[in-house]
Amino acid sequence: MNIHKIALGILLTIAATSAVAQQAPYDTTHKPQLISKQFSFTEGASVDKKGNVFFTDQPNNKIWEYSTDGKLTVFMDSTGRSNGMYFDKKGNLVTCADEHEQLWSISPDKKVKVLLTDYQGHMMNGPNDIWIDNKGGIYMTDPYYQRPWWTRTKPDLDGEKVYYLPKGKTQPIIVDADLKKPNGIVGTPDGKYLYVADIADNKTYKYTINKNGTLSDRKLFVEQGSDGMTLDENGNIYLTGKGVTIYNPEGKKIGHIDIPEPWTANLCFGGVNKDVLFITASKAIYIVKMNVKGVE
Repeated sequence: MNIHKIALGILLTIAATSAVAQQAPYDTTHKPQLISKQFSFTEGASVDKKGNVFFTDQPNNKIWEYSTDGKLTVFMDSTGRSNGMYFDKKGNLVTCADEHEQLWSISPDKKVKVLLTDYQGHMMNGPNDIWIDNKGGIYMTDPYYQRPWWTRTKPDLDGEKVYYLPKGKTQPIIVDADLKKPNGIVGTPDGKYLYVADIADNKTYKYTINKNGTLSDRKLFVEQGSDGMTLDENGNIYLTGKGVTIYNPEGKKIGHIDIPEPWTANLCFGGVNKDVLFITASKAIYIVKMNVKGVE
């Protein structure tokens, strides 16, 4: 075969591969679609295996479901003022129930199991967001935000930290105590890395996850904090706050989705193909059709 034709073929293959790699995560000409604006404050977006999305209306103490066919229904009332949430491998919805600073596991038939009540006899600040690893261990951020439904007015713990609750255990371990106010959290699907946002310091960090669940090699990922966060199949990280900001794995900003609400709190990829970005924003929820798929 002509060597020039071989070389040309290689170059075309490289160019095509590069074009796919550089494909924008979403069509910037499409505006986010408002689904509903009937809530008090939406949070906790989490997706089940089928692509149905569950989210919280925390002040109203409810968990809602947005199904793959576009139906919006109340999944559960009296949810412990659930905030951040994440599905485990068995299909249980693990929630940050900050009415009494606990972690709950809610089964598909709505039976509640309390996973965490305290740290060494001290009340948690207020579990905020979680990510569950492949071993069933739970990483949790525990900032202090004074809630109107609390009787207490100050923390019972010294500092606002990141914890890891090994599967089957009732006491967590501290994996980072050197943050001002940890909030959004997400890990990579291979279980190698964890991202944690320090929203008070406007920074997001990347950690290496050790075999025993501890963290090491903390590095500044970007100079931006986040409420909730998620990842796509290309390793891009989606941060919330004022709209949605997208960074590639090297920390370069590659996109921003404007959301016409005061605050964007959380997000996840839903839908049958996990290619619909579902966004909780103040009193509303929005969706955006994406060119990439989620990995959670």
